[in-house]
Amino acid sequence: MKNNLEQKKTLEEKIKKFNPSGSGAIYDGIFGLPFEVEESKIVLVPVPWEVTVSYGEGTAHGPKAILNASKQVDLYDPINPNGWKEGIAMKEIPLNILKKNKEVRKKTLKYFKKYEEGKIDKKLQIEINKECFSVKNYVKEITEKLINEDKIVGIIGGDHSVPLGYLESLANKYESFGILHIDAHADLRDAYEGLEYSHASIFFNALKIKNITKLVQIGVRDFCEEEFNLIQKEKNRISLFTDYEIKKAIFEGKTLKEKYSEIISCLPNDVYVSFDIDGLIPYLSPNTGTPVIGGFTVEELVFLFEEILSSGRKIIGFDLSEVSQGKGDWDGNVGARLVYKLCLFALKSQEK
Repeated sequence: MKNNLEQKKTLEEKIKKFNPSGSGAIYDGIFGLPFEVEESKIVLVPVPWEVTVSYGEGTAHGPKAILNASKQVDLYDPINPNGWKEGIAMKEIPLNILKKNKEVRKKTLKYFKKYEEGKIDKKLQIEINKECFSVKNYVKEITEKLINEDKIVGIIGGDHSVPLGYLESLANKYESFGILHIDAHADLRDAYEGLEYSHASIFFNALKIKNITKLVQIGVRDFCEEEFNLIQKEKNRISLFTDYEIKKAIFEGKTLKEKYSEIISCLPNDVYVSFDIDGLIPYLSPNTGTPVIGGFTVEELVFLFEEILSSGRKIIGFDLSEVSQGKGDWDGNVGARLVYKLCLFALKSQEK
């Protein structure tokens, strides 16, 4: 294990030899970068898990789709032109989790079939919840180690249940922080379909972490009465800005900058970004598991992150979930570019 000085020297040597305008296919790393995890400031953790998805499948292969497409991403970005020089690396996709996902998913489908008939298979329910809990702990363990090494961590799903363990790790470092949640769905259901760690329950579970003082949800356009009631009950802790509410403000003459200022004012200084790709307009992620009409363009979200930077807030971590490989590489292409943007914004926000 290299010490910090040795890691810095290795990083500098690789930067000197690397051509940022060259072909990304030369190196195996994410975005075609030559960096290893230990020398990188940003570490991406792939979690190929989608056991609880309730509609379309395929997000377990999202990390691979993003990795493959990332070699086509040009590294120069005016927002943070030299951000890549701080080191961005992705840990290996854990094949054991991918294998376990396939095994448990078959059991979940059997469970869902009985659930639709109004029956709950308690044995399967306990088993599925246990396996999901195990993955949560895996994510917590691996992210806690990286955080203690002063890394900025980004989770690549998989479905939207996978960041929970990471949020628990962040709570061990930060006394308080907020979440900016970009999504078509509120994900505030209590054990959706009887599964405690459902992808639709991620923020119901996250709110059990007392260090999370604020949840700001934007772009939501599909939620149930149960979730709405919880938002009203926790209105001091949850701020919801639906997709229509944001667009209506624009229709009525408010600028997007003004609306974003209102949204950002709800966030504390330290911000975690949780990004479900179905928060985008569906043509940008056509194979995601639960698409909904409406949504953001990439440019609208880039502008939002620029405004977050201007506000002086710090992005302490992030995740991108629900990218599905599909038949082509379009979803992976969009996902890879979003991940790169998130890396650059997180690095820029932490500059002194």
